[in-house]
Amino acid sequence: MRSPQPLRNGGDNSCSPSHNPRFQSTVAEHKLRRFNSLILVFRLVSFSFSLASSVFMLTNTRGSDSPHWYHYDTFRFVLAANAIVAVYSVFEMGASVWEISRGVTLFPEVLQIWFDFGHDQVFAYLLLSASAAGTTMARTLKEMETCRASNAFCVQTDIAIASGYAAFVFLGFTSLLTGFRVVCFIINGSRFHP
Repeated sequence: MRSPQPLRNGGDNSCSPSHNPRFQSTVAEHKLRRFNSLILVFRLVSFSFSLASSVFMLTNTRGSDSPHWYHYDTFRFVLAANAIVAVYSVFEMGASVWEISRGVTLFPEVLQIWFDFGHDQVFAYLLLSASAAGTTMARTLKEMETCRASNAFCVQTDIAIASGYAAFVFLGFTSLLTGFRVVCFIINGSRFHP
């Protein structure tokens, strides 16, 4: 046990228990950077698929006699959900690049960890529900012979919905990784187990 007396000769008492810096090895820093890079890759892929889904749905208009995506509430939901996830993914990619390059989180660590995990969960389920609703409407249109009159509309709608499902899968993988960070933070007090 240390003596509460100050050091003689004007020395700095930086090793006191109240000012003990947390030790982190370079191997742990490398693992954390690699883990955050994997999250960044999943976010990039999720962004790409959600943006592609939004673009395919938004540009799905043919002539005046063919159906339009904005006439169907479910297709508007597919477009809105994928556009929201694309914007969220851009923000999170920026936060990931910040964390990888500077070694610190954008927000305080506990807030950043819960923010990432909670929003990944919410937006993954948003994508799943939008894609499921879009699938139901696409099947209904195929049963009503709408797709025989305008096959290109239905094919482009199917591509948009499939891209939404792919964005959901990669956002789900990201959610698993951010969930791992939450568990590590709860157990160890740090976002990654060294």
